[in-house]
Amino acid sequence: MIYKGSCHCGKIKLEVEGELNQAISCNCSICSRRGSLLWFVPRSNLRLLSAEDAASTYTFNKHLIKHRFCPVCGILPYGEGVDPKGNPMAAINIRCLEDVDLATVPIHNFDGRSM
Repeated sequence: MIYKGSCHCGKIKLEVEGELNQAISCNCSICSRRGSLLWFVPRSNLRLLSAEDAASTYTFNKHLIKHRFCPVCGILPYGEGVDPKGNPMAAINIRCLEDVDLATVPIHNFDGRSM
């Protein structure tokens, strides 16, 4: 299935392909503050519909994840990084996707604070 999404103001637009059968709620310092629910997909499954430079990037700690957010409205629709095997991955904030009933998506808690 293909999902469309955006930041609040629409400056960042995206499409992502895959089966949204679960998401993760992480308790690390950034995820707990922003309230994201993350769906991890191969980076090749994410297609930006806006210019790459429409998003600003924030990194912290080990600087392994590029947290991509809108410099206008502040919303973070996705992040980029690599999995343990070195494969490019995208973390999609499912709260930014259109027509997703969050109540139907199983949410798994992840203890990112302990990492």
